Amino acid sequence: MAVCITDIARPSAETVAKFQGAEVATVHESQGRKGLLAEYMRPIYKPAKIAGPAVTCEVAPGDNWMIHVAVEQCQPGDVLVVKPTSPSVDGFFGDLLATSLKARGVLGLIIEGGVRDTATLTSMNFPVWSKAIFAQGCVKETIANVNVPVTCAGAYIRPGDMIIADEDGVVVVQREDAESVITKVEQRIANEESKRVRFENGELGLDIYNMRERLAQKGLVYVKQGEEG
Repeated sequence: MAVCITDIARPSAETVAKFQGAEVATVHESQGRKGLLAEYMRPIYKPAKIAGPAVTCEVAPGDNWMIHVAVEQCQPGDVLVVKPTSPSVDGFFGDLLATSLKARGVLGLIIEGGVRDTATLTSMNFPVWSKAIFAQGCVKETIANVNVPVTCAGAYIRPGDMIIADEDGVVVVQREDAESVITKVEQRIANEESKRVRFENGELGLDIYNMRERLAQKGLVYVKQGEEG
């Protein structure tokens, strides 16, 4: 038996709005360096940046039937996350499914599989992060689950969790942690901006981060050339 869960919980619209424009690296650092999807999840074109709640979908290898089921569960501002039940890089997704998702206001797709029609997807401005680009088509024969927790590219993702994706990759933030994480993101951005001003003024990271004493404790010694002896 497979299930399609409807009416999933999502973060508040206010919280989702705060994540717009957030960078994956900053979110990852702000929540304790966790939640990153594997490095092979790359955008099919650049620049690309999205942030929204996850709708999750399982698909059988070489079978994209359940993506059509998942489309119905998507709301404006969502991000569709697709996970093959076994490793597969077939072309699960193309421009027709993208057209359907875009009509529902979906921001983009995260898929640990293959996509095709990438030139058309690019011209549509529909961002996709995928494991592969592959023209191999799919059948519609096997059912699987929609809106259940999945492990996609090594990251555990539940329906309604926040997905943030940009040119550096993809990160997930648990729904119940979204508000506290975005607060930390905002604090980190402010802190980095203050440091950026100091770097622009010629200060060294050695001094901004108070590294000299720790380097000495680790045994680093400065000597003039020819005196290494």
